[in-house]
Amino acid sequence: MKPLLWIALLALPAAAISQTPSGSDQTAATKAFRAGRAAMEQNDLARAHAEFAKVVQLAPNVAAGHSALGAVLYAEGNPSAAMPELEKAHSLDPKDSTATLNLALSHSALGAYDKALPLFRQLDSASMAFAPGDLAAYARALDAAGDTESARAKLSAALTQDPSNAVLHDAMGTVLAEQSKLADARPEFDRALQLDPNLASAHLHLGSLLLVQQNYPEAIAELQKAVALAPNDLQSNLQLGRALAAAGQDDAAISTLRHAAELDPRSVDAKYALALALQAFGQTKEAIPLFQDVIAARPSDSGALTNLGLALVQTGEAKAGLTYYQRALALDPKNAILHEDTGVAYLQQADLDRAIAEFRSGLALDPNNPQLNYDLGLALKLQDKAAEAIPALEKAAQLDPSLADPPFTLGIIYMQMGRFSDAARELEKNLAMRPENGDAWAILGSVYKQMDQPDKAVPALRRAIELQPEQPSPHINLAAILAAQGDTAGAAAERKKAADLSRVAVSRQRAKFNLDSGTQLLKQGKVAEALVQLKQAVAADPNYADAHRALADALAQQGDAAGAALERQKAAALETPPPQSALP
Repeated sequence: MKPLLWIALLALPAAAISQTPSGSDQTAATKAFRAGRAAMEQNDLARAHAEFAKVVQLAPNVAAGHSALGAVLYAEGNPSAAMPELEKAHSLDPKDSTATLNLALSHSALGAYDKALPLFRQLDSASMAFAPGDLAAYARALDAAGDTESARAKLSAALTQDPSNAVLHDAMGTVLAEQSKLADARPEFDRALQLDPNLASAHLHLGSLLLVQQNYPEAIAELQKAVALAPNDLQSNLQLGRALAAAGQDDAAISTLRHAAELDPRSVDAKYALALALQAFGQTKEAIPLFQDVIAARPSDSGALTNLGLALVQTGEAKAGLTYYQRALALDPKNAILHEDTGVAYLQQADLDRAIAEFRSGLALDPNNPQLNYDLGLALKLQDKAAEAIPALEKAAQLDPSLADPPFTLGIIYMQMGRFSDAARELEKNLAMRPENGDAWAILGSVYKQMDQPDKAVPALRRAIELQPEQPSPHINLAAILAAQGDTAGAAAERKKAADLSRVAVSRQRAKFNLDSGTQLLKQGKVAEALVQLKQAVAADPNYADAHRALADALAQQGDAAGAALERQKAAALETPPPQSALP
């Protein structure tokens, strides 16, 4: 952020100097102030900052020192730090127009237009001649207060006097964009950039407009220019991160939003944008503390409450997520999607009655929502209410034929009801959309078997085995068909595979039970008891990497470093794919 104006003070006023405690402090303060002003004239903000900080320390009751330091902090792009200095200067000398203006600008930069506007009006009533950039901030404050006509009138009058001023065109475009007059705003931004291609704010505002229009490639290009011109500008980095996230460029988006959050660790907007990007790109656990920070700052933000609730549900903490969903619903009870999310959380807890109640509440608000209809149908199916589930699932499929889940669930219901031709039809629909769905191939193969269509059943079951080689049921069904066809050897081979897989599945199930038990004991600090359970888990399934890893943690806590290292080696070996042969 460039300095807004030069501080028109050559030395501390005599009246101010008299307030300093000693003659030596007066001399030092005056010398530091003059050095700071000289540095400002050379645009050496770092040195000016240091000198004016000395002035404030030596003469804490002098308005001019606080005003000067506040101006430098604002010029350095730190309006939050500038605020207390400028407020102190304004309280010490309400007539200091420089401090008043910089305080108004700092409030504007932080989005506190309600605090900025009275200060701008105070200066306006004193007939202050605003520089173009200051007038632009004044217009934004007027617009934010709903006085759009005054904002446009002031900018129009200024443009009449100075039609080639890029900053004023940029400001006019911003006001028009905030009124959703995007078609009128675009020419103003274009004109601003014709007049000054290096005007970072115009690139930022044009990029933001393009982002609203979902023109992501052009939005990213403009916002990248804004960041290149002002690398440490929070809004430019924030908007670029949002645009990259909207375009699906996850790594670049997260990196940019991390930088934005680092530029101002207090920025709630930056934390929220980063949390949303992390959640969208699968890094949900990292997003949760950021959402919590946002809610601490904005406890009535239903969107943040909803997203935190969703993040907790996504990480298996549905009970905790429900707390935030309920808070969000209290703020926004007519939000159909929020009712759906709450229902899904109840579904995850197997609380089917409450889940169904939430889905019905959502459908009362949005009866043609395909996902809500599907969720209701699934919950009813889980309650074994097939007759009620079918209409909801059929409606979901009708409302959105691209959804793959409704035909899959309908296929299962129809199979269970003995309506095999209907089941086959629905499962075929699902597989047309999700050809890698091994469960659907296995169920479809079983349905074809029941329909006495082995020519269709065999390839379906073989495809299921290819996709899910660890499942025994397709082998069992395939063995029955082969036996009926007289292929005794083939049937025997399939039955043996099924038996072997069943033993493995039972062993893994037993191992997982011991692993879960041991892990809980370890969390409680019961290391000896945990070791018993974890050793049983490894014995039940020696190929279970998670069990070896948990056993390693327990051994490490017991002080057996060598044993822990050995178990970690076993876990790593089980997770490492075997080397591929170089031979064809």
